[in-house]
Amino acid sequence: MSETARLEYGGKSYTLPVVHGTENETAVDISNLRAESGLITLDDGYGNTGSCLSAITYIDGDKGILRYRGYAIEELAEQCSFAECAHLVMFGELPNRGQLDEFRRLLRVHSFIHEDMRHHFEGFPPNAPPMAILSAMINAVGCFQPEVTVVDDDANFLEAAARVMSKVRTIAAYSYKKSRGEPVIYPRADLRYTANFLHMMFSKPYEPFEPDNDIVRALDQIWVLHADHEQNCSTSTVRMVGSSQANLFASVAAGVCALWGPLHGGANQAVIEMLTQIQASGEPVSKFIERVKSKDSKSLLMGFGHRVYRNFDPRAKIIKASCDKVLAKLGIHDPLLDIAKQLEEAALRDEYFISRKLYPNVDFYSGIIMRAIGIPLNMFTVMFAIGRVPGWIANWREVRLNPKARIYRPRQIYVGPTAREYVPISRR
Repeated sequence: MSETARLEYGGKSYTLPVVHGTENETAVDISNLRAESGLITLDDGYGNTGSCLSAITYIDGDKGILRYRGYAIEELAEQCSFAECAHLVMFGELPNRGQLDEFRRLLRVHSFIHEDMRHHFEGFPPNAPPMAILSAMINAVGCFQPEVTVVDDDANFLEAAARVMSKVRTIAAYSYKKSRGEPVIYPRADLRYTANFLHMMFSKPYEPFEPDNDIVRALDQIWVLHADHEQNCSTSTVRMVGSSQANLFASVAAGVCALWGPLHGGANQAVIEMLTQIQASGEPVSKFIERVKSKDSKSLLMGFGHRVYRNFDPRAKIIKASCDKVLAKLGIHDPLLDIAKQLEEAALRDEYFISRKLYPNVDFYSGIIMRAIGIPLNMFTVMFAIGRVPGWIANWREVRLNPKARIYRPRQIYVGPTAREYVPISRR
């Protein structure tokens, strides 16, 4: 017999199905509640609302668990390339050698964008935000290749997914070059996904950039750690837009716009801005820490703690080791990075932060790594977007393949004026 919950209202009793996930998460299905009782549920901001059934990502924030398709993030970050991880997230299984080679081939052949699109970059002002360019140009790609907006089988989906992933990376690099007034650099057929991105970012016509293997691996790992993260704001946006049967390009562009918001994709940028402010103030890190701990202070410690992870961010432990390796390899002496290390050490040993579980999160370390390898601050959120594309694509596909899918349409509780009569303008 199926498990149920009971709701009593207005002298009547209503039976609601209970749904269990594979990791023993439990939910009450209220899909038919309005039809049966006239009631809807109110959950401002969807903080406790399950908007879908999904088989992509599992998070246990209390235990610090993150898994893609059942695989622990610790194993994937250690063993997987970004391309391999993306294939897993999008298709549900780790690819075999032939599948991975084919996916990499598609990423390579679709890394170029239509030459006419280069003129579109010229239409943006030099100070245009890279996220604005990225969103607009993703939609433009769909215009230049309308045939791949129709995804009706796995082969077409693989082709479309590879196009989106590959071209997002190229557009991001081109937007950086545009912001600096430098000529764009074409992708190279001999380089894999992440190395190719660094080549397009930092090569010059007169001086090719040869990506260091440790730097490539560090950025590749950042993208693996960001490939998906359950129903966050941007992912839910992609699903919302995709539910209208909008094509993959339009849905991913919408995800970029959602990620652009500083409360979502700007956390790693906020870390560097905090470090810059500390440096500019000239105060010791210990004094800043004391101000953070003061109840009356408005100082915020960015990059510590996480809304989902109540214990620790499992991604942070992984990326810390990568961060240490990159800084040692580059031998960089950057005052901001010195401040970051002092903050990290202080927070990890201070009982105030330990008791509140305010440990460094993935954004703290990813911001430090990206600064160290020369990625400018205004590109940080773009880097986040490149990493999150596989999750957006996977969620779009999940919506598209759902036989019971219907357009998303949340309800509301109206609190505006009740019925009023129109007042002619002469009497207002």
